[in-house]
Amino acid sequence: MLYSKIEGQGKPLLIIHGFLGMSDNWKTLGQQFAAEGFQVHLLDMRNHGRSIQSEEFSYELMVQDVFDYCQSHSLESIDILGHSMGGKIAMLFATRYTQMVEKLIVADIGPKYYAPHHQTILAGLNAVDFSIKPGRADVEAVLSQHITDFGTRQFLLKNLFWLEPGQLAFRFNLKVLTDKVSEIGVALPAELVFEKPTLFIRGGSSNYILDSDVENIMTHFPLMQLETIPNAGHWLHAENPALFYQMAISFLK
Repeated sequence: MLYSKIEGQGKPLLIIHGFLGMSDNWKTLGQQFAAEGFQVHLLDMRNHGRSIQSEEFSYELMVQDVFDYCQSHSLESIDILGHSMGGKIAMLFATRYTQMVEKLIVADIGPKYYAPHHQTILAGLNAVDFSIKPGRADVEAVLSQHITDFGTRQFLLKNLFWLEPGQLAFRFNLKVLTDKVSEIGVALPAELVFEKPTLFIRGGSSNYILDSDVENIMTHFPLMQLETIPNAGHWLHAENPALFYQMAISFLK
């Protein structure tokens, strides 16, 4: 079963994090949605956060995990928001279980195929040697040799936790995510369509959703609308949370 943090009461809103992220990344925004009358379910996907560690990893399996979660919590009608990998999960879930989803929000990802592009980040993470019992600063020093962007490093360092006194570890299953990284770029199957309101939000400085992608997006999501957050990159919800929230809540309401 997936780990979740549930905030508030009202219409169920599932929020799904991106690759190498976890539910805690959405804590502040989740509280804002909860204050507007939503029961917010912040999920950890398999091999991420506090959820199950598994050798198996694919979008079909993660969609099944979300469906099983909904069944166990008696969630029959939901809104769903996903970022990056989480957006791909949300898209596939909405097209597989259309009757369960009223509104869909996808943050900075499209239904198309994406070539593997996480190699530098994964190289940095795999360079950390936990057997020498490094401290947090030591881990960041290793990451900084591979990952120059401060924000990306801080995002990744959120996954550090004390496995036992004096022994740090990453919450995500780094071996499986490294071995199965090609799964992250898989396209939404061509025949799948979701004919309900869908909002895509992209970062103005991100190249994940191009103007040339809109036609393909509309074949899967004919009722789609596209919003752009100026000067924001791929982590648009962290870079401009106020505008992201405003766009999302306006759509959900």
